[in-house]
Amino acid sequence: MGMADVVGAMQEFDFMVIGSGSGLDVANAMAGRGNSVAVVEEGRLGGTCLNRGCIPSKQLLYHADVMETIEGADAFEIDAEVRDVDFAEIVRKVNDDVSGSSESIRKGLMSSDAHDLFSGTGRFVDDRTVEIVDGDDEGATLRADTILVATGTRPSIPSIDGIEDVEYLTSTEALRLESPPDRLVIVGGGYIAAELGHFFGTFGSDVTIVGRREHLLPEADAEVGEAFTDRYADRFDVYAGYEAVAVDEVHGEVTVEARPYPEADAVRAGGETVGAPEEAEDVTVSGDALLVAAGRQPNTDALNLDATGVKTDDAGFVETDEYLRTDAEGVWALGDVVGEYLLKHSANHEAKAVVRNLLGDEPEPVDYSAMPFAVFASPEVAGVGARERDLREADAEYATGTYAYDDTARGSAMHAEGFVKVLIDLDGNIEGCHIIGPEASNLIEEVVVAMTAGSGTVEDVRDTVHIHPALSEVVDRAFSGQFSRSGGHDHGHQH
Repeated sequence: MGMADVVGAMQEFDFMVIGSGSGLDVANAMAGRGNSVAVVEEGRLGGTCLNRGCIPSKQLLYHADVMETIEGADAFEIDAEVRDVDFAEIVRKVNDDVSGSSESIRKGLMSSDAHDLFSGTGRFVDDRTVEIVDGDDEGATLRADTILVATGTRPSIPSIDGIEDVEYLTSTEALRLESPPDRLVIVGGGYIAAELGHFFGTFGSDVTIVGRREHLLPEADAEVGEAFTDRYADRFDVYAGYEAVAVDEVHGEVTVEARPYPEADAVRAGGETVGAPEEAEDVTVSGDALLVAAGRQPNTDALNLDATGVKTDDAGFVETDEYLRTDAEGVWALGDVVGEYLLKHSANHEAKAVVRNLLGDEPEPVDYSAMPFAVFASPEVAGVGARERDLREADAEYATGTYAYDDTARGSAMHAEGFVKVLIDLDGNIEGCHIIGPEASNLIEEVVVAMTAGSGTVEDVRDTVHIHPALSEVVDRAFSGQFSRSGGHDHGHQH
C-alpha cells in the first residue's frame, strides 16, 4: 500500500509505531492479530542496529579479529604474513549486506496488506494524532488507538569549543570510511570508542583515545575497566580522566585540547597513572581524523511531545512506567528512546513485553534483572548484574572470586589473557559476573541463564558438568573456587 492515498485527509489505524527498529516486532504482532498498522520511518528501515550500529560494526570487527589472529600467529610457531588488505572492499561488502537487509524489510512492509508504511518524520499533533513532516509522505495525518514511540537515539555531540568548525566523524560515518585514517583521535571512552579503536587500530591507524573517566569502559566493573585500559594503553595513546574542551583544524590536521576532568578519580596518560586530576597538566593531541563517540541522545526533539501528555526526563528520554506505558493514554515507548539499556537485545526484550502487555489480560512489568552487555573489542568484555561498586554503594555484604583464563587448559593453549570475576551475596546468590578475555560475550551466557532460568546461585554453575578442556571451564572455576568476603558494615570480619 505504501504511500498515503490522500494528502491531508485523516487516516485511522488501530496501531502506529514511530521508528522501524525493534518497534517493528510489536507492529508485526499487532498486524498478526488483525489490527491495521501504520509504520512511520524517516530513514532506512531496520533502525540503528541494522543500519549504523551493531550489525555493520560487529561484521567489521570480525575482520579485525581475523587480522589480529594472523598477526599473532608467531606466538604459535606459525610464520604468517598479511600481504594485502582490501579495506575498501571489506567496508563495501558489509554496507551492501546491511542495505540489502534493510531493503528486504521495506519490500516486506510494502507488500503487506496489514501494514501501511509512511516515509518521513512523525510529529505529534495531540496524544493520538501524528502528522508526517519531511519525507515522501509529507502532509499525511494519521490517527491511531495505540501509538508506540520507538525512535531510538543518535550520536550525541558534546559542547567542545570549536566543534562546529571542524570536520568530525560519528560512529555512523566511521562505519562507512573506505580507508583507515593515518592518525585517528577518538573523543569518548565507552564501548563505541573501544570497538572502533580496535577496528581502525588493527588496520593501521595510530589511535589516540581521550575519555573523561579514570578508565575506559566506565560502565563495566572497575577491575575489568582497569585491565581493559591497561591493554589499550599498550596498543594506543590513551588519556583517561581527560575531558576534551577545545578542537581546531588546520590543513586537515585536527588538534584536540583536553584538561583533567575534575570528577575523575584519577588521571592516566599513556600507561601511567598521573594521579589526581588537580595534579595533572592539560594535554594536546592531534590527528588527521576526529571521531566523536561520547554517548547517544534520544530522538525525541522532532516528535513535538509538548502536544501530548508524554513526559521526558532532563536528557530527553521518554519516561514510562514498568509496563512501558507513557503518561499519555494509549501511548507506549520502548528501546533506546526510553534510555534504560541502550542495547538491541534490551529493545527486543522490551518489544516482547509490550506485545504481552498490549495483547494479554494482565500487564507484566519488564524484567531487567539479568540484562547482559558485551563489548566486541580486543580484549572482549562482557558482564551481567551488579558491579562491585553497586554493592559497595548499597552497603551490601558480598564475596568475590576471580579466575584467570591461563589457569585453564584451553586458556593456556590459546595464550589467553583475562579473567572471570564473580560477585555473590553471603547466601551464594549470584549478584553479578564480569569477564574480560576471548569469547567473553559467549561465556557470560550460562551465567545469564543461571540468573534467569535457574536458581540464581553459584550451585547452578558449580553443579553443571563443564566440557573439559573447553574455555567454559574458566567460568566453572571462577564459581567453584575460593571467594573472599567484603562489604557491609563489618567489612569482611567473620561473624
